[in-house]
Parts: sequence; C-alpha cells; structure tokens
Amino acid sequence: MNFKAPFQSITWNDDHITIIDQTYLPEREVYVDLTTEGQVWDAIKKMKVRGAPAIGITGAYGLYLGLRNAPETSFDSFYNEADRISEYLNSARPTAVNLSWALKRLNATIFAVKDKPISEIKQIILDTAKTIHNEDRRLCKSIGENGLDLIPDDARILTHCNTGGLATGEFGTAFSVILHAHHAGKLKQVWVDETRPLLQGSRLTTWELQKAEIPFHLNVDSAAAFLMQQGKVDLVVLGADRITKNGDTANKIGTYSLAVLADAHNIPFYVAAPYSTIDMDLETGSEIEIEQRDADEVTNFGNKQTAPDKVDVYNPAFDVTPNRLITAIITEKGVIKPNYKTNFEKLFS
Repeated sequence: MNFKAPFQSITWNDDHITIIDQTYLPEREVYVDLTTEGQVWDAIKKMKVRGAPAIGITGAYGLYLGLRNAPETSFDSFYNEADRISEYLNSARPTAVNLSWALKRLNATIFAVKDKPISEIKQIILDTAKTIHNEDRRLCKSIGENGLDLIPDDARILTHCNTGGLATGEFGTAFSVILHAHHAGKLKQVWVDETRPLLQGSRLTTWELQKAEIPFHLNVDSAAAFLMQQGKVDLVVLGADRITKNGDTANKIGTYSLAVLADAHNIPFYVAAPYSTIDMDLETGSEIEIEQRDADEVTNFGNKQTAPDKVDVYNPAFDVTPNRLITAIITEKGVIKPNYKTNFEKLFS
C-alpha cells in the first residue's frame, strides 16, 4: 500500500536539524532549527520533539552536532567526548529506550572505524544518523502494514497520546496502523484520549488525524471506561517507550488504566512499536526508570493556575503495563504474541 505521509516532523538540512516545535501545536505550525547539542537536549527535555523514535533520531543528529567541531588530534579524546555528549543527551529523557539505543549505536560505529581519520569519522556519524532516520521511515510503514490484519472492518479504535509522524520519522507506530486501516477502507473512526497532563492526544493526534482526513472523536481520558461499557470501542492501539524482555511495556501515563479496562471488557489491546523499543537488558517492567516531570504541568493549565500554591504533585510521565494485559505487540518484523520472552529471543537470535 503506497501513500504519502501528510508532513515531515524532522528533517536534516545541510548542517542542522529542523523540527516542528510541538509545544506550539495545534494553534501554530512552527518550525525550529537546531544547530547544537544543547539545543537538541533542550528540545527533547521540553518536548518540542517527543515520541520515542523521534527522540532517538533527533538525539543521533544531536551527537553529530556536538562532535562536528571537536578537535581531530586524538581518537581517544574524540571518543571520550562522544561518550560525554551521549550521556548528556540521554539525560534529557531517560525512559525512552530509542534515545539510548541510537546513541549506543553511534558510539559503537565510532569505535568500529577508530582507525580512520577523525574528519572521516565525523561524516560517518552524520551518515549513520541519516540511516537511523531513513530506517525509521521504512519500519513505521511496515508496522502499519503488519498491523492491518488485526483490524476488523468498520473498526472503532481507541488510542492514547501521540504515535504518529510527530513522534517518529514518518507515518508513526500505532498511528501507522490507524493510517493503513483508513487507506484500506477498514476504519470507521478513532477515539482519541486527550492524554493529560500535556494533552498530546488533543493537541497532536487530532491535528494529525485532521491532516490525514481520518474521522475521529476527542474524549477526556476518564471517558474511556464508559465508551467501552457502551460497546463503542473494538480495539485499543497505542505505542511504547520501552518494552522489557518479558513484554512489560512502559508508555504514556494512563496506558495501564486502558489495559485494565480493555481486559475487563474483552477488548483487544495492541502495542505498536519498532523492535528497537524492546530492551533485552531489562527482565521486567519493575526495572524501568520512570521519569518524574515538573509539578507545573499538573498545577497549571495554559496560563491559568488550577491548584493551590505549594500543593504536592505526583507527575510520572509513564506507567508500566504488565505483559499479561497485552494481546499482541506489532513491530516492523511482524506481530509478536505471548509468550513474549520466548518470541523476543527468537527475534533477536
């Protein structure tokens, strides 16, 4: 199935990255140039760019930006600088495994070509970052194609957060499944959780659905249970920021609630993510580091304060869904079903 994505959220332009600054959406479509690793760190930390695959792509380009003017006198000092910048960039969003995955891949590439001139190594770093970007475009398309068989006719899909082209190199992960179902004529409509506290569903996913001319309704997060009770949801499809060896999955806060609800109503619950999101170094979800975000995201809405001063706030960015609640995981390499540990080991063998 061939069709064009309605926009590009990340591009490399000669000597810098250009991103859609997602903090301005949906009111304004603002493009921002990033020319240093510090700007990349800031863009990732402040969620100007977000979504695990998009963060990985941006971080890869960010490592090149940090190294392009590094001294070329000694490989050891150059490699140490690469390691320092990688740790710095990874500190921006530690939960999303794609960022550390991309940086580790680049550092391994640097070490593998250590006998080459450093000027040549710099070009290899940029070429590898571009490869990561292009690979993500292809794999997102494959995720959508692989998930298509799971979608019934006239499907009513509920999704959470944002998993589209804004979150990836192109097409998206869970959004790619939705997009392919739409183009195949199998989709009736999408239910979009607003996704508190930063409203990535209402600000971003609805923006992408409008761009793609896909029918949808926006709902508050707490309406999901009632929608399922009324029989208005056929399946849940959403993304992941990290998947452990046993299939436990970290995703945007609120995902676990949806998994419990879907299980209670006998509704299939699908996770769509690239295989790079699978972290075989972690056995279970209890080992995943969960990012805690600023209280202001909860105590303020826009420019209006919505809670008293000095109120204590619990604001985790992610939660962890146990593998037993996940019907299947859709990757570019195919649809993976339980037992996840056994099937992941086959995938990585």
